[in-house]
Amino acid sequence: MRNFVFGVVVTILVLLIAGLGLALLGFLPTRANRSPGKMENHIAMSALDNSVDRHAPRLNNPVPPTDENLIEGVKIYTTNCAGCHGNLDRQPSPFGESFYPSAPNLIRDPPDDPEWHLFYVIRNGVRYTGMAAWDKTLSDPDIWKVTAFLSRINKLPPAVQDFVKASNAVPAPTSTPEAHDHK
Repeated sequence: MRNFVFGVVVTILVLLIAGLGLALLGFLPTRANRSPGKMENHIAMSALDNSVDRHAPRLNNPVPPTDENLIEGVKIYTTNCAGCHGNLDRQPSPFGESFYPSAPNLIRDPPDDPEWHLFYVIRNGVRYTGMAAWDKTLSDPDIWKVTAFLSRINKLPPAVQDFVKASNAVPAPTSTPEAHDHK
């Protein structure tokens, strides 16, 4: 049994050293203008979700989802996030699509994570993705407002939908099938 465990440990170490060697010698692809493969995407998303689940405090949003706060969330999103994550017209951002992996279009494909998860990611960013940490740029209440907007994007109150339409000349996102029309 002792030899078996030793063999497993040695095998794992050899694989790790070989992988590190391949990376350091430049054999792993680093081009950002290619889409990640399914396995790479799955591993990366699982690692991100598990890391956030492990490190993020499960806080309740202290900012109530009033029309005023949601409208502020729309404004903050449009000013700071739309350039990478898509504007309220549901169209992808060419800039966001140039990242590796591409920045998710949060209007066309709204996040289904809990608010504490969204807040943590926005506040702290995500390494190796281009997602900046916004804690030095936005206040926590402003991050919570964006979080409230993103978590309610398909069920915005009428006054917020009217604001979106008036200020952007596009209908507000809804949960109708056209909102999820992937082109």
